Amino acid sequence: MRPTDAAAADATSVPAPAQAAPASAARQTALPQGYQLVTLPNANVPNFQRRTLYCPGWKRVLGGGAEAPGNDAILVGSFPTDDGRGWIGIGRQNAYRDVGISVFAICAD
Repeated sequence: MRPTDAAAADATSVPAPAQAAPASAARQTALPQGYQLVTLPNANVPNFQRRTLYCPGWKRVLGGGAEAPGNDAILVGSFPTDDGRGWIGIGRQNAYRDVGISVFAICAD
C-alpha cells in the first residue's frame, strides 16, 4: 500500500459520532420537499369494497400501500388508481362481512 493510500484508509475507517435528531425533526425531513405522505385511516367496509385515497391538489402518487389489520383479515389488493392520482386498498375477513382497511400514499408535485 502506498503512503497516500494508508492515510486515506485511516481517514475513512473511523466513523464520525452520530448525533440523534429529535423524532419530530426526523419525520419532517423523511420525505424530500414537494413530497407528501397521505393516509386514509382504518375504517370498516364490506368485504372486497375498494377504499380509495387521492393525492391532494395536482400531486401524483409515487407509491403506496394498504393494511387490513385484525384477526383473520386479508389484504386482497393494493395498487395505484388508473389515473395515477391515488391508491386503492381492498380486503376481506373470513369470519365477518366487513373488514378494516387503511390506505397510504406517497404523493409528489
